[in-house]
Amino acid sequence: MRISTLARHPLAIAGAVVATASAAVFITLVIAMLAGMLNNPYAGLVVFIAIPAVFAIGLLLIPAGMSLERRKLLRNPSAVSEWPVVDFRRAEVRRATLLIAGLTAVNLIIILLAGYGGLHAMETPSFCGQACHAPMHPQFQAWQGAMHSGVPCVGCHIGEGAAALVHAKLSGVRQLMMVAVSTYPKPISPGAKMPPGAQAELCRACHRPGRVVADRVRVLREYADDEANTETMTALQMHMSVTTSSAHAIHWHADPAVRVEYVATDAERQTIPYVRVTDAKGQVKEFIAPDTKEEAIRGAERRTMDCVDCHNTVGHPISPTPEQAVDRAIAAATVSRELPFVRRESVRLVKESYPTQEEGVRAIEEGLRNFYRARAGSVDPQVVTRTVGAVQDVYRRNVFPAMKVTWGSYPDNKGHMTSNGCFRCHDDSHEAKDGSKISGDCEYCHKQLAAQP
Repeated sequence: MRISTLARHPLAIAGAVVATASAAVFITLVIAMLAGMLNNPYAGLVVFIAIPAVFAIGLLLIPAGMSLERRKLLRNPSAVSEWPVVDFRRAEVRRATLLIAGLTAVNLIIILLAGYGGLHAMETPSFCGQACHAPMHPQFQAWQGAMHSGVPCVGCHIGEGAAALVHAKLSGVRQLMMVAVSTYPKPISPGAKMPPGAQAELCRACHRPGRVVADRVRVLREYADDEANTETMTALQMHMSVTTSSAHAIHWHADPAVRVEYVATDAERQTIPYVRVTDAKGQVKEFIAPDTKEEAIRGAERRTMDCVDCHNTVGHPISPTPEQAVDRAIAAATVSRELPFVRRESVRLVKESYPTQEEGVRAIEEGLRNFYRARAGSVDPQVVTRTVGAVQDVYRRNVFPAMKVTWGSYPDNKGHMTSNGCFRCHDDSHEAKDGSKISGDCEYCHKQLAAQP
C-alpha cells in the first residue's frame, strides 16, 4: 500500500497538522528568545519541553493513523479514504474557509495571550507564596518586608539556562507531590533551596564583587526592659571590601580570584569541619577542625562557598530572636518608646506560644491594651493603637504556628550574635598542616567605634 493512501486517515492528517503547527511555533519562540523577547524563566519550560512534547505527539499520531487506515483497507480494500475536496469556485466554500481562517487566527491570539499571561503569573511571588506553594507562606510573608521584596522568587530560585530550569521544575514536581499528600516538613528546611552552583552568578547579576567598596558605619540599637526602654547604641566600622589584598575585608570570600570550598555535616550547614582555600596564586590550603574524622569529610558533599552561605536569610528574613525583632521595630519608631515597658511587654507577648497565628494576634492586642489600660491617664491611646499594630506585624512576619516556624527556626549566618555564623569557620581552631589557622579576630570584619547608653 502506498504511503499517500495510508496518510489519508483523519488521525494521520490531524497528527501532521499538530506537528507542523508546533514546529512553526517552536521556531518562532526560539527566534523570540534569541532576540531577547522572552526573558521569563518559565519560557524555557514551554519552549523546550511543552512544545517539543506536543510536536512528538503529533508525529506519533501520523503512524497511528496510517496503521488504522491499513487495517481498514485489509478488511475492505475498496474503502479508501478520499482527500477532502475544497472547491473555491463555490461561494459557501470560500465563506467557510475565510471563517475557519479568521477563527484560527483569533484562537492563536487567545492562546498566545493566555500562554504569556500564564508564564507571567507563574513567576510572580503571589503564585509562589500563595496560589501554588502553600507551605511557603512564612517565606512569602517575610519576603514582603525584606530588602529584596522587589525581586521575584524565580529571580533567585531558578538559575540560568535550560538545565537549571529542568532541575527546578523536577524539584517542583517532587514538592508538589509532598504538598498533595501533606508530607512536606514543618518547618520547611532551609537547605538545598537554591540552584546548585549557580547562586553566586545569580547574585552577581546585580551585585558586582569586583567594584571597590568603602567601609560603612553600622549602628546597632538595643533596648532594656526598664520603664524608659533605655537605649544602648553600638557603632561598628564594617570593612566591606572584597579584595584579598586588604587585611580587613568582609567580602574577600566573594573575590573572583579566590575559591573557598567546604564540607558541612548537617543540612542547615551550621557545622563545618573542613575548609579548602585556593588563593589568587593557585596555592591550596586545607583547614580541618579538631577531632574531625577523615571519613566524615570524604563521604560528605563538598560545596563552593557562595553569597547565601552567609546571607542565607536575605530573601525572606525571619528573626532569630523576639528581642532582636522588637528592638528593630523600636529603632524604626513603629513601636513607640514613649510607652513605658513597651519593650518588655512586646517581647513577652510575641515569644508566647499560641495555637494559631490569629490567636496570637488577638492575644497581643489584648495583652498590650490591658497593660496600658491601667495607665490610661499617662499614655496616648492613638500611640497605643499604632504600637499594637506594629507588634502584631512583628509577630505575623516571624511566627507561623501552622508551619511550626518561630524564633530561631532559621539561623542567620550574617554575623555571630544569634547563631554560629562567622564562627562556623572563623573560630581559631580550623588548622592547616603548616600550623596556620582560620582566624577568629573580630577586627578582620569590623571595628567598634562606640558603645554607649
